[in-house]
Amino acid sequence: MTDTPQTSAPSSPLRPILTGLAILTLVVGIGVGLYSLFAALGVWMGMWDFRRGFEMLRSVNPATYWLAWISLAITVIVFAVAKRLSLPNAKRLVSLAAIGTVATTLTYLVPQSYSPAEGTPPIHDITTDTDNPPQYIAIAPLRADAPNNMVYGDQANWDKARMAAAQHEAYPDIVPQTFSEPKNVIFDRALASARALGWEIVDENPTTGRIEATDTTFWFRFKDDVVIVVTDAPQGSVLNARSLSRVGTSDVGKNAARLREFFATLH
Repeated sequence: MTDTPQTSAPSSPLRPILTGLAILTLVVGIGVGLYSLFAALGVWMGMWDFRRGFEMLRSVNPATYWLAWISLAITVIVFAVAKRLSLPNAKRLVSLAAIGTVATTLTYLVPQSYSPAEGTPPIHDITTDTDNPPQYIAIAPLRADAPNNMVYGDQANWDKARMAAAQHEAYPDIVPQTFSEPKNVIFDRALASARALGWEIVDENPTTGRIEATDTTFWFRFKDDVVIVVTDAPQGSVLNARSLSRVGTSDVGKNAARLREFFATLH
């Protein structure tokens, strides 16, 4: 008596369907990922300005939200069916679909990181001292052609009083930083922190307690300028700082986040 041949998993009619779905998910994910990367690379290479780059991301961002969920669903389906059928290439198919899902998800999340949180004012100049903001000296020539000037409060539809009020409401923690240590100690600590954060030091003056630096954002290579001034105080020293974007009406909270990160390294 001969055994009845068993149908092997590779001959399942679902195998080409699962393969096609996995490959499609991978191709879509890599495709939208490369498109979004190209939007940023174009800015880096001077092919277009950041506005065009943002527009490219905005054009694809709504679709990537749904594509990410669809890709995740396909990945789960491929995993469940391939495992049930014991397909020999199950891991490979799931890996392809998963890679596509991750790529699509990142393509959605990266532009979302540039969306301002609720309550973020559309300003681009943040300082610990809104009455007498630290002034840029060494950096001033570097901003000669920048769309945003260095006059605090001189922004379209804003004035100094309104900007200060908006900042205090949105970022009440951005205030002068006080220390019990003397000026020279805090200056050295501030300079070390600025370097550790990857800022380009433009000028450092221990005598005046002044540090000027430029921070370049990763994706769109925005250049934001920081000035830090450390002064003596009766009980130690006081540090004031200011972070100002060279371009863009709103900084989507980046300048405040930058100062917060800097302050965290000092205490």
